[in-house]
Amino acid sequence: MKTQLMRRLCAAIFGTAMVLMPTMDAFAASARIKDIVDFEGIRENQLVGYGLVVGLNGTGDSLNNSPFTKQSLQSMLERLGVNTAGENVRTANVAAVMVTANLPPFATQGSRMDVSVAALGDSDSLQGGTLLVTPLLG
Repeated sequence: MKTQLMRRLCAAIFGTAMVLMPTMDAFAASARIKDIVDFEGIRENQLVGYGLVVGLNGTGDSLNNSPFTKQSLQSMLERLGVNTAGENVRTANVAAVMVTANLPPFATQGSRMDVSVAALGDSDSLQGGTLLVTPLLG
């Protein structure tokens, strides 16, 4: 008698578990450890850099108010093998900019991140320009 009662009880428990098992995933909260844990001393790194935005279609810096733009452009061109000595370099399509970013902790090489680009000179707009490779330091 006891064995039959035990078998029925086990069958009822097993049946209930089988019915409830598919709904268990809905109640289980999944989270990555890095999303819920803060390590002491681990923080974002603020990065900053100086660069040039090119291709501005006449809305870039003027020579009168932004001499550093001309100097940066000439320096970059000379490093690329273009001799600009004695040449009249126009910077209407170029703007000097500061680039800032926050590098998250545990970021790996090749990780993408958002950057902010702000004009240093008197350019009217950076829209449509291309930010040249800019080393970021932090």
